[in-house]
Amino acid sequence: MTVLESTGRPRVGVLGGGSWGTVLAHVAATSGNAVSLWVRDPETAAAITATRRNAKYLPDLEIHPGVAATSDLASIGRDCGVILVVVPSHALRETMARLGDHLDGSHILIHAIKGIEPDSFKRMSQIMQEETCCKKIGVLSGPNLAKEVAQGHPSATVVASGYQEVIEAGSEIFRSKTFRVYGNSDVVGTEMGGSLKNILAIASGMAEGLGFGDNTKALLLTRGLAEIMRLGVGLGADPMTFSGLSGIGDLMATCFSPLSRNYQVGNRLAKGETLEAIQAHMRQVAEGVRTTRTVARYARTHGIYMPITEGIYRILYEAATPKEALSGLLDVSRNPYEGDAAKRAAGIP
Repeated sequence: MTVLESTGRPRVGVLGGGSWGTVLAHVAATSGNAVSLWVRDPETAAAITATRRNAKYLPDLEIHPGVAATSDLASIGRDCGVILVVVPSHALRETMARLGDHLDGSHILIHAIKGIEPDSFKRMSQIMQEETCCKKIGVLSGPNLAKEVAQGHPSATVVASGYQEVIEAGSEIFRSKTFRVYGNSDVVGTEMGGSLKNILAIASGMAEGLGFGDNTKALLLTRGLAEIMRLGVGLGADPMTFSGLSGIGDLMATCFSPLSRNYQVGNRLAKGETLEAIQAHMRQVAEGVRTTRTVARYARTHGIYMPITEGIYRILYEAATPKEALSGLLDVSRNPYEGDAAKRAAGIP
């Protein structure tokens, strides 16, 4: 008996019809699963059913016939034993509160959201625990650019959970020749790595837009990884997690690819566009914009040294220019890490 069969419900549910949610639904169906893809708009669900395309986000992908689009949230809880949650971070609590009425303790929930709740600083898995009765919860995160996964490029991801059954479910659902799933038990590290790397992707896009080379971007990434570890370890993460797919792997993919929405934001800011104009013309959320504000304010309040995050915050929210903010961060004539008690306490160089 498979993990999916043991839930008593035969389908996989995917909440969220953006590019990543659509691709995950497609991959799960390609791997032999019956999949329900939930989208908010009934017209969008009907269009996907009729055309086998998500015209708004992935017009070139012919969605596998095993994916059935629906706008009926209750049917996801009723019919699906494993549910992948891929809505924007700001919509998670409301979506889980609605879905919670249709869940019981047998459901497995796995989210693929890279964000942190602003006021509470809670991770997505914590919100899911608060808004539903489910305990079998996990996170899927890794160097996964939706377009490349959709094209069948060899890719891998991580499913992290305190429950082995959740890890097995993720591996079972996405079992294929081109998409590999690794498991670990470090939910905190996997979630924080996935969320915080978006801040660095904005910085990397800015560096590219300002004409800096790979040396500069490598400096940003390595010192940025130290910031991610400093905060993550302080919250209870295993430092080794950040050397894996959901840490440095995700960081590399997001910070070097123009396909990354956060990279695009940074690049366009460096070329003189306003944040308001960029966001108005983006079809999907660049989570790093909200995450920068959330993390910078948390770091200030708790005395955590995160200079790159602070610099990006100044650019996004305090009218600093990318050139002046990044130039200050990249001043190698001084050692900005002297006296960093939080770093030493975490054992990070």
